[in-house]
Amino acid sequence: MIKVGIMGVGTVGTSVAQILKDNAEIISARAGVDISVKSGVVKNLNKDRGLDISLSDNVDDILNDEEIDIVVELMGGVDEPFEVVKRALKNGKAVVTANKALLAYHRYELQEIAGTIAFEYEASVAGGIPIINALRDGLSANHIESIMGIMNGTCNYMMTKMTEEGVAYDAILKEAQELGYAEADPTFDVGGYDAAHKLLILASIAYGLDAKPEDILIEGIENVSQDDITFAKEFGYAIKLLGIAKKDANEVELRVHACLISKDEMIAKIDGVMNGISVVGDKVGETLYYGPGAGGDATASAVVANIIDIARSGKSTPMLGFDKPMEGKLTLKATDDINSKYYLRINVSDRAGVLAKITKVFEDNNISVETMLQRPSSTNSANLLISTHIALEKDIQNMIKEIEELEFVNSTPVMIRIV
Repeated sequence: MIKVGIMGVGTVGTSVAQILKDNAEIISARAGVDISVKSGVVKNLNKDRGLDISLSDNVDDILNDEEIDIVVELMGGVDEPFEVVKRALKNGKAVVTANKALLAYHRYELQEIAGTIAFEYEASVAGGIPIINALRDGLSANHIESIMGIMNGTCNYMMTKMTEEGVAYDAILKEAQELGYAEADPTFDVGGYDAAHKLLILASIAYGLDAKPEDILIEGIENVSQDDITFAKEFGYAIKLLGIAKKDANEVELRVHACLISKDEMIAKIDGVMNGISVVGDKVGETLYYGPGAGGDATASAVVANIIDIARSGKSTPMLGFDKPMEGKLTLKATDDINSKYYLRINVSDRAGVLAKITKVFEDNNISVETMLQRPSSTNSANLLISTHIALEKDIQNMIKEIEELEFVNSTPVMIRIV
């Protein structure tokens, strides 16, 4: 009998306990041993969770319980879970977590502490999609050329509604909050940080990179408007918040931001709250993983799958996919050195000579214009909608600063990268 303790019996934790109970027979057959939840830790003991397990508000009741074999960490946050997981591992208990923020900051420390003790985290990226095992095991014979994906269902839901129904950003954000897709403070989702944490985890498995959120380019969808969506539609693009990892010689670029992506790409066709991740291997080519990226049952499904894996083997495969450091270690590409095409929306006073001065700034910064449209914004102003040929990130950023200082430019230009 394998006994489990759950740290954080909220939506996902309750679902984990329920799945282990409801599907006990098939889980036992697949694991080769019976598995049950012995106890859980919660913040509020007065809340009824409808479970017949022992509940406590003290983590020691699980960490010091010699009968508990596997600790499932679903607390959220970084600092407290880090201490709890460290103690669990040092007490010889296997760990399963869905905590992407914890892993974004402490995955290499935890790998060292875990050693051969099982530590699994499939549910930390893309909910019920088995992307961790696909990268770490199924594609282990490949050099990973790129990873590109929709890793946040809230942003994808919002961009889908804005595109299909013409809803303004503020209105759809409010709707997403009412539906429970976005928090009261939505910054973590719409600002790109949630997707960045997930991308960093995948990049460690694919490339052995120990980067932190502060080291990479992270932008959200807050500045996307209907003007941008109209431009995208006219030129055959969809706008998505994407996490992108791409190998270029011995460097890897990591970035999260809104993108214009061709409507013909499979990723562009993934709508609503669903997630989708494309992985390109040097031998297998492109593989695509699609499914629910959040939700109690979907996330719990991945957690329980990890519990079954541990019950089968009793020890961990290399947590981040490497038994030894990679030869010819890859490094993180500087943000300034990223190459891309770009789209810009520049709101200007509608008067003679403006366009010539704008194009001169482009020329001075070695940036070539591919397409340009002008759309009325108000009686006396217009939006210039411009796409570029491939340019350097540092050149685009310098150009934006120069354009913003022009006296006829009414606000900071909005820039979206084109994939």
